[in-house]
Amino acid sequence: MKKAINAWSVPGDVTFSEMFRIISDAGFHGIELNVDGKNSSNHSLTMDTSKDTFKEIRNLSQDYNLKIPSISTSLTGGKLASLDKTTREAGKDIIRKQLECAAELGAGGILTVPGGKSEGLSFIEAYENSLNTIMELKSEIESIKINVGLENVWNGFFVSPFDMKNFIDEINSPYVGAYFDVGNVIAFSDAEDWIEILGPRIQKIHVKDFKRNGGINRGGLFVNLLEGDVNWDKVIPALRKIGFDGYLTAELGIIKQCPEYLYTITSEALEIIINK
Repeated sequence: MKKAINAWSVPGDVTFSEMFRIISDAGFHGIELNVDGKNSSNHSLTMDTSKDTFKEIRNLSQDYNLKIPSISTSLTGGKLASLDKTTREAGKDIIRKQLECAAELGAGGILTVPGGKSEGLSFIEAYENSLNTIMELKSEIESIKINVGLENVWNGFFVSPFDMKNFIDEINSPYVGAYFDVGNVIAFSDAEDWIEILGPRIQKIHVKDFKRNGGINRGGLFVNLLEGDVNWDKVIPALRKIGFDGYLTAELGIIKQCPEYLYTITSEALEIIINK
């Protein structure tokens, strides 16, 4: 397995060139980039990112031997499930832009988030709308041959591994699978159980850690790697058992007083985790 970090863990005033240098120096093998809104940061991709920017990033990736394993986004939340067709179409356009970015930058996959219950939107409507929206993109996804990973987040949609498994199986495409976030399930379950049930559906992995407030379903807070209740001694063997050998991409909050400290401790923690 390889070490990667998401660009959201880097302060927004840092440029692409600075970011590639400092993340490479910290010992990472990859960096996940994000499609964000305009002017979100100096190292965000946007819906308007052009060929010139792609070329700059490809050169940086080569110069610093830092791969781009995947493309995430802050823009999709709730759109795929929306009752409004125009909003769902906007969600599809975001996925298309992510796929374009992935193709241009040599990334093997993208991340998107289905579902998300809101006022006036029932769970079954969120499920059916999300499913239908992705199904409408299925032929495009399979044509471009880039993986679309569906992430489990705190939006009340994938609340068990069986929910995620069944949703992916309904889509029935080799290019649509799970972008499994290890830390996002710890408040109410154990990550190793999700890995066992999702199995080869897992395409990409996000890692963070979560410290329970005494036990399951009692609250808690996200913490840095190795400081929480993720049982890495079980998680890593579970990943190996299903044949996963890709990037463990850390998605952690910025340490404002010393951003470099986060890169150092995260790279070192990932080294320890991978060797479990």
